[in-house]
Amino acid sequence: MRPKPFIPEVLNGDERYVRNKSDGTVWHRCLNRTLYADTDRSQVVYHANYLRYFELGRASLMRDAAYPYREIEESGYIYPIIEIGITYHSPLYYDDAMWIYTRPSEMERVRLRFEYTIVQEQTGGIVCKGFTRHCAVNKEGIPVEVDAKTTHLWKIFPK
Repeated sequence: MRPKPFIPEVLNGDERYVRNKSDGTVWHRCLNRTLYADTDRSQVVYHANYLRYFELGRASLMRDAAYPYREIEESGYIYPIIEIGITYHSPLYYDDAMWIYTRPSEMERVRLRFEYTIVQEQTGGIVCKGFTRHCAVNKEGIPVEVDAKTTHLWKIFPK
C-alpha cells in the first residue's frame, strides 16, 4: 500500500523543523547519506540499518532541543527501546541522501514513543515509516517516571 505523501514545509524559518502539509504534523529533520557499509549484497540498504537512522534522528532531535541523550544518562535516566515497528515502502541505495524526520508522539508515566519517516532526499519519496517505544529506567534498570526535562520537551515540541 502506498503511503500518503510527505510534503514538508519549513516551520517558522527554522530549517530543523517542518510541518507535513498532508496531515499537519510537525517533525524535526536531519540529513544523512548512506554508506557503502549500509548496503547488502543486492546494493540496497540492509533493513536493520534503518534502526540506526532512527537513532540518528532521535539523537539529533534531542540535541537540537538542548537536551542531548548524554545529559539524560548523566542525570540518572536510561531509555531502552522496548518495541519497534517499521513499514518499508522503497529502498535506499549506496550514497543516497535521505531526510530523517522524527517526532515525539505518545508519552505515558514510564514510557514514551518516537515516530519516524525517512524520505529519499532527491525524489521526496517515502522510504519507510516507523516508531520506537522506550521505557524510562534508572541506572539499576528499574522502571521510573519519565524525567521532567523529557516531559517538558514533549510539551514544548511544536504542534
